[in-house]
Amino acid sequence: MNRQIAIIGSSGGNLYNLGGKEPRKLLDEILVQMESAGLSCGALQFIAAGVSMDAAKETTPAALYSWSSSQGAPVIIAEGTLQQVNQAAERLDREIAEQIELGEIDGVIVMSADPEGSNRHAVEACAKYKLPVTGTGGTSMAMIQAKGVHVIAASGTTGTTNRTRAVTFVTSLSKHWRIPYRPVIGTAQASSSSGSGSSASPWRRINIRGMMMASLPGFIGMALVLAVSKIPGLSALSEVFDLMIKALPVILAAIAAKQVSELDEVSIVAGIVAGILSVEGGIIGGILGGIGAGIIVHYLFRKCVEWRFPATTVNIVAGGISGLIAGLIVYFLIAPIALSAGEGIRTLIETLVSWSPVMAGLIAGLLIWPAIIGGVYHAAILPIVLLEMETTSNSFLGAVDMVGLVMVSAGITLANMIAPRDKGEAAVAAPGFAMNMGFGTFVEAAYPFMFSNKLVFAGAIASAGLGGMLVGLFGVRGTAYVPSFVGPITSNNTFGFLISMLASLLCSFLITFFVNKMYVYRSAKSTIGM
Repeated sequence: MNRQIAIIGSSGGNLYNLGGKEPRKLLDEILVQMESAGLSCGALQFIAAGVSMDAAKETTPAALYSWSSSQGAPVIIAEGTLQQVNQAAERLDREIAEQIELGEIDGVIVMSADPEGSNRHAVEACAKYKLPVTGTGGTSMAMIQAKGVHVIAASGTTGTTNRTRAVTFVTSLSKHWRIPYRPVIGTAQASSSSGSGSSASPWRRINIRGMMMASLPGFIGMALVLAVSKIPGLSALSEVFDLMIKALPVILAAIAAKQVSELDEVSIVAGIVAGILSVEGGIIGGILGGIGAGIIVHYLFRKCVEWRFPATTVNIVAGGISGLIAGLIVYFLIAPIALSAGEGIRTLIETLVSWSPVMAGLIAGLLIWPAIIGGVYHAAILPIVLLEMETTSNSFLGAVDMVGLVMVSAGITLANMIAPRDKGEAAVAAPGFAMNMGFGTFVEAAYPFMFSNKLVFAGAIASAGLGGMLVGLFGVRGTAYVPSFVGPITSNNTFGFLISMLASLLCSFLITFFVNKMYVYRSAKSTIGM
């Protein structure tokens, strides 16, 4: 039979700012980790106040969470002022103490408890029956220990997160009972009964494409700053642009570390530390530093917990030391190689384009739809776009993306709004057109029309080829993922980019328009013939 755990405490003072103000997320994380160790929740008494307990008054709004065995989840059993909730909590405290006396509780997790008030009876029962207790909250845990409670692990709250606290609690209990436990390093869902989360090796979570996509807003922000800096009177923003370029490796490192380790704030801190030390390696150095930080923080965190470091120290050591180790490795060993690799890729692209810009644009345009349909775009083209943008904020392939994908999709959807094959297609096309023009994304809106008619599909590829050819002709460097009217402003050739965009849009529009008209004409003719 699974060991039954009681969870008692409150949203706390310092804890309130470190997860306590979102009690469901805090409790769900603990429940997920408990389930991974084969532990069950036997009782719950958690007072969630509307503000930090350091500033709370008797009239502060609050809620009392208890455990519902039928629902297998935390439920609110009392709401009102903090004074009213405390009164309800004292009754629940007596019930939990009775469960302990009856042998229905095997261990206790404590967070910012009140051993002299709303948790007095449960704490006294723990001391009497020598139940293993683990928890956070410096003052409350000191008071609990003074009452003779068998505390197997105690820590302050500073520097902890919902996940690191939960892992620390469950690790302490599992080591005490010598039961197997593998931390669930994934996102806790609304209920622990779902068994959500992932304890997969951090090596399996390395996904360069995902890291690049998550970091894209930073690159777009940089491009926008460069565009605005060209406006008369705003040239001072060019210094901001230079600063943002230096920050790109830090952004990528933080994203990489978080995705690899999935330890929330701890991994983000490790990634930032590694990223700062990886700046000289460019975005490749940032990615490598972040991946290294994520891997190291994953294992170092677990080791620190196994060594029974206090939760605060676990976070400091895992986050800080992991970032330093990974960052220093990149700084002294990998940065020059990573920087050279990035420069080499950019030089290769520029060399290929310089040989025949028009031909390079044409080929890129013709291949970009097959690339995105075949899944190659995000895996190969997008990383190259970001590498190009690292130094100039715009890109040759980024410009081809805008004219060959976004504008072509806009043209196809616009034609289906004006001259659809049937009335229902206009309603389907309109949102896609708005997304293409307003946000520079969601090119997939054209898929239904391309896949249902080979001529429209061929027209899309031809239009993309035309746009790419013009990008090469005008020597355009630009980006997608921005509103269509912003695209030309962020490019190195506003007029050339605008012409290229309009050409692609108009070409795909006209082809789709006449294909649809032909389809409607043939359908009408067939109906008359019948």
